[in-house]
Amino acid sequence: MANPKLQLVDVTHHWQPHGLSDRVALGFTKLLRAVADGFFAKRYGHRAIVLETVAAVPGMVGASMTHLRCLRRMCDDQGWVRILMEEAENERMHLMTFIEVAPPSAFERFLIIAVQWVFYIGFFGLYLASPATAHRVVGYFEEEAVISYSQYLAQIDAGQVENVPAPAIARHYWMLPDGATLRDVVLVVRADEAHHRDVNHNFANTLAGRTGGQVVIAPYPQKADPARQAA
Repeated sequence: MANPKLQLVDVTHHWQPHGLSDRVALGFTKLLRAVADGFFAKRYGHRAIVLETVAAVPGMVGASMTHLRCLRRMCDDQGWVRILMEEAENERMHLMTFIEVAPPSAFERFLIIAVQWVFYIGFFGLYLASPATAHRVVGYFEEEAVISYSQYLAQIDAGQVENVPAPAIARHYWMLPDGATLRDVVLVVRADEAHHRDVNHNFANTLAGRTGGQVVIAPYPQKADPARQAA
């Protein structure tokens, strides 16, 4: 099953806001959290499908903007482009996993299209205006994701959600054993989100010049090459 260390993800970790930029990022995140709670309630499988389509946007935007900035300045990216591209790919794999667990309805598919375009344009504009705020928003998004997946895990443990076998795509990507279940999948996804949380908070700190306030980064679960799917 999933590595027992994944149970030890710090679900309470929270970056205390410093200044107006951080407070705006936190307020925006809490607003979206309230909307998601009102719409999805405790349907965490369906929540994951819609929100993971949004979660896969920031990494792609950040990677492309960082790449272009480094080209203009003719400077090294310090590994940021690869990290952000991998984040975007990882979030997409979360989506591909959960559509096997909770197939989206026609309305949810429409919602995904609408929300993705609105969020992409909005986040692109935010990244142009303030990359530090954009990464702080993602850090706070991921804090909420860790909480949501912890609540999903609690539902599984309480028997409110059936602990079905893990989809083949998840077993391959996270290198899980054949007997892996939904619980194991939620554990590794939660660990992914904790890692993204800490990475983005550190990116925000670096861009804001807070070199002394780096966050300890949560470990990243081992993964296979997503381009090489299981037969």
